[in-house]
Amino acid sequence: MLYTVKQVSELTNVTIKTLYYYHKIGLLLPYKTSEAGYRFYGVKELERLQQILFYRELDFPLKKIHELLDGERERLSILSDQRKLLLARMRRIKRLVQTIDESIHFTMKGDTMDKSEMFKGFESEKEWVEAMTDQNQYLKEKYDYDLLKENSIEVQSMNEQALEAKHFMDNIANALKEGVKFNDEKVQVLIKQHIDFLNSHGHNTRAEDFAIQARFFLNDDFHRNMLEAQQTGLSYYLCMAAETFALK
Repeated sequence: MLYTVKQVSELTNVTIKTLYYYHKIGLLLPYKTSEAGYRFYGVKELERLQQILFYRELDFPLKKIHELLDGERERLSILSDQRKLLLARMRRIKRLVQTIDESIHFTMKGDTMDKSEMFKGFESEKEWVEAMTDQNQYLKEKYDYDLLKENSIEVQSMNEQALEAKHFMDNIANALKEGVKFNDEKVQVLIKQHIDFLNSHGHNTRAEDFAIQARFFLNDDFHRNMLEAQQTGLSYYLCMAAETFALK
């Protein structure tokens, strides 16, 4: 059975525009194209699209997906590796969510959470390396920057910084959701507190530096998608708030 572009789009929740783009770059070619220019996809093409979507879920850049799928490996081997990557991510997220839930529980009770439990997100350098692999791979391919090579990993410090970053971004996202203006004093205080935290933990960060980083997050596909997945419009909101703070 063959499927039209519209049918594939409805079946997979992938936009027609995206399917056309995948065709344009040679990532997903249709089974055949009619004389009238209509594209048709078969089972093999749907299987390939499934593999593409699995890799996209893991934030692999399209160029890397192209290389992986056009290699000599069989579908079963690719799916097996994708399953391992997805399970590893699930375990990391589950552990972090559990730590956050425990933090919420203690906060609601008015108790102080034991420090050994507070930073239980990752317990070893290996876990942090695994957690940063996707991002590091992207940065190396696009910017020739090795995040893991350029930065040492101290587990407790990384956990503490990750918790602060999560708390900061949650507050910024909530402000956006509540309709608070990006230049509101509440938002500006959040940015000041976050920059103060970074400086107190060995990251020499000026307001201008933070604004540049926020602008990078807005312009870069990988990081913008991470922010937009949390809250639509968050990347732009954070950028505007950071640049406003830097002008003070």
